[in-house]
Amino acid sequence: METTTTYEKIGGDPVVAKLCARFYELMDTVPQFAELRAMHPADLKNSSEKLYMFLSGWMGGPDLFVEKFGHPRLRGRHMPFSIGLQERDQWVACMVLAMEDVGIDEAVRAKLLENFFHTADFMRNKEG
Repeated sequence: METTTTYEKIGGDPVVAKLCARFYELMDTVPQFAELRAMHPADLKNSSEKLYMFLSGWMGGPDLFVEKFGHPRLRGRHMPFSIGLQERDQWVACMVLAMEDVGIDEAVRAKLLENFFHTADFMRNKEG
């Protein structure tokens, strides 16, 4: 029995790329995400590329991030940044809007939201 990956369900590489581009576009332009945006460099290209490579593998597609950088070590890579409830919630809200904007199916979005929230919550390294 073959299992369809999330990567395949959402439309593969073109949709993962659009999702990442839209995520960073929203983060860069929506005032609601100002604190999240402030944690990133002026040029978001490298951040967007890394998220794209990570999500590709995380969703069951080519493991681009691991091939280039090794194990993601997400918590360790995010430790230099002060991440609390506000930052987590802004990241998740930004991703929710990006998923809606690129047209990811509602049922798939719901499962992704659950997984994104769990992962974002795991990145928290400060109270509040």
